[in-house]
Amino acid sequence: MKPTPSRPWHADSRMIHRDLRNAIVAFRRRPGETLAERPLAEAYGASRPKVRQAINRLADEQLVERHPHHQGMRVARIPLRALPEAGEMRKALETRVVRYAARRATPDQIARLRASVERQRVCETAGDIDGFHAADEAFHALLSEVAGHPGFWDTVGRIKAQIDRCRRLGLLVFGSMGPAIEEHDALVAAIAAREPDRAAALMASHLDGVAGTIATLRRVVPCYFYEPDDPPFSR
Repeated sequence: MKPTPSRPWHADSRMIHRDLRNAIVAFRRRPGETLAERPLAEAYGASRPKVRQAINRLADEQLVERHPHHQGMRVARIPLRALPEAGEMRKALETRVVRYAARRATPDQIARLRASVERQRVCETAGDIDGFHAADEAFHALLSEVAGHPGFWDTVGRIKAQIDRCRRLGLLVFGSMGPAIEEHDALVAAIAAREPDRAAALMASHLDGVAGTIATLRRVVPCYFYEPDDPPFSR
């Protein structure tokens, strides 16, 4: 696969990390794909040390791993052991977020939440998976803003990369956006009705639904997941 950017551009290590991270999460770079420093440096118009810094950050996030057959790194499979803890941490934060949102949302903010859900519907109609994922992220970020704690979403963003990979893979395999949109719609209704307990329960159910998707994906595409005692990935 060609490097992610369409043309060379001068990037620092943070920009390279962000771009590669997004590509891995979106499955534009799939497990087993090699990340070689030289072509990446040429593609990004950056030095190899900057590329190496970005790749090392990805390794810290368990998104890449050392290639077993030659020098260099490759995109890692999704570590199943990391998913439950990340899911529980996200649920703890986001159920708190919607409780605050249900107590604090202004009419203008509720209108913005409804508009965000409508953008997701537009993406569903168009079959735009990338657009839907971006709209979904914007919706959850807006919830944190409405709650008065935008920093919560920044924290969630640091812990959910592996969950996001599962969600994106699920969209690619199953193509179903409708259930998430309906769940978002119900969340907005609970916030508008000033019902924090119902909003929290709906958010918990919404996030727990990812577990069912992961279980199905393990059966359909098991090569993209691993347990600690699995044999080495030979690709």
